[in-house]
Amino acid sequence: MSAHDRPRTTVHIACNEVVPGCGFTASADTEEELTDKVAAHAAQDHGVPEVTPELAAKIKAAIRRQ
Repeated sequence: MSAHDRPRTTVHIACNEVVPGCGFTASADTEEELTDKVAAHAAQDHGVPEVTPELAAKIKAAIRRQ
């Protein structure tokens, strides 16, 4: 099976798994792209200016592959 024949895997996150009550969700092709989206959301909607190592670990734990 070639790379073109394999189903594409995407990564997803629901902010509610990190910040209870938040309805933000995002999807991306890579964890890096998803982390960028989450960082932008955290800054804009939660007032978090940077992703700390602790927050990065929580984000990584909440990522789901599909």
